[in-house]
Amino acid sequence: MMMWQHSFQISICIQLTNNLRVIQLKSKKLSELVVGAVDDLKGEKISCIDVKKLTSITDYMVIVTGRSNTHLKAMADSVVKSAKDAGLDVKGIEGRMHSEWVLVDVGDVVVHLMTAPVRALYNLEDLWTFEGQIEGAQDYVTPS
Repeated sequence: MMMWQHSFQISICIQLTNNLRVIQLKSKKLSELVVGAVDDLKGEKISCIDVKKLTSITDYMVIVTGRSNTHLKAMADSVVKSAKDAGLDVKGIEGRMHSEWVLVDVGDVVVHLMTAPVRALYNLEDLWTFEGQIEGAQDYVTPS
């Protein structure tokens, strides 16, 4: 009986310790962290859209244009590194192998890194910004 209680207490301590390691950033600060990471690597036409009222899957979508597939990979790596350095878990990365559209899921922020032709084709800004939502969208436009 005592061994079970001891094991249970250790389990709770480990769980609490693990929870303390994961730092929760507010989604707004997290979006700023992501924008900073891609801006540092000269991401182009950076757009940060507040989609809290439109979907429950994420709070912000950051859309960035890269000059080449290599540039997209480097920006994806930078987002992942910045998130991990801040003590956050990256939920997933998709498209890194083909690199025309790389998606990095950091929980409350989803980052779309795209080449210019792919971004023009899918036009995500129009998909995620509606008349009532436009004032909530923030554009971080960098010189191209």
